[in-house]
Amino acid sequence: MTDLSGKTALVTGSVQGIGLAIARALAGAGARIAVNGLAGDVQIHEVCEILRADGAPQAEFFHGDLRNPDDIERMMQAVAAWGGPDILVNNAGIQHTAPLAEMPRAQWDAILSVNLSAAFHTMRAAMPGMAARGYGRVVNIASVHGLVASKDKAPYVAAKFGLVGLSRVAALEYADKGSRASGGVTVNCLCPGWTETAIIEPQIAARAALHGGDRDMGIADLLAEKQPSRRTSDPAEIGALALWLCDPVAHNLTGAAIPIDGGWTAQ
Repeated sequence: MTDLSGKTALVTGSVQGIGLAIARALAGAGARIAVNGLAGDVQIHEVCEILRADGAPQAEFFHGDLRNPDDIERMMQAVAAWGGPDILVNNAGIQHTAPLAEMPRAQWDAILSVNLSAAFHTMRAAMPGMAARGYGRVVNIASVHGLVASKDKAPYVAAKFGLVGLSRVAALEYADKGSRASGGVTVNCLCPGWTETAIIEPQIAARAALHGGDRDMGIADLLAEKQPSRRTSDPAEIGALALWLCDPVAHNLTGAAIPIDGGWTAQ
């Protein structure tokens, strides 16, 4: 069983969905959790309480507007003063669907900022400390759309392809840091397909509308199109894989983009 006692993990977008599931998995292994995301005081309090109940010795919220590099720098300085991060999970993401010619310029800028540039800024701040300690894990939550394209998602696909490339560069630069005993420094992407999160709800609703409002039929319609398993992933399943990547035994798994997509990208 992975033991992350004494480790500090920063998980962006960890107030819900995949981010919260990963934070809970890391908390269950004994990591301190630096929480980040868009939420009100009540939700922040509830999330931190959940993580402490899961096993995190500490769980605190760190504000950071991921569209703003200066704000990210302040957040990273605060987390560094708190004792980490040994583990960095870049999960926060936003989405907007529209044909390329109709995509608002502001949406392009926002999606690239949150889904790609924010990971550069957090990695740039966190990874030298990881190298100095001989242990570090960066788990970037890309997407199946970091491996294959899809219509009406130009900024999202561009950002996720970019995140995979960024991760591979960082993996190469830090591959020789640390040792088998210390755990080394690794950088990997997880590339989920259809997963039960809020970000896909608009697409589910659109498909459900074609089936008289039947949500289950809407999901089945979506999955039949691209995901051969016809099963969505639960966020906790993504969390379990992220946790395994943080184990020292995974010291030689770096620079990978791991699909969790029911065979989508195997076609």
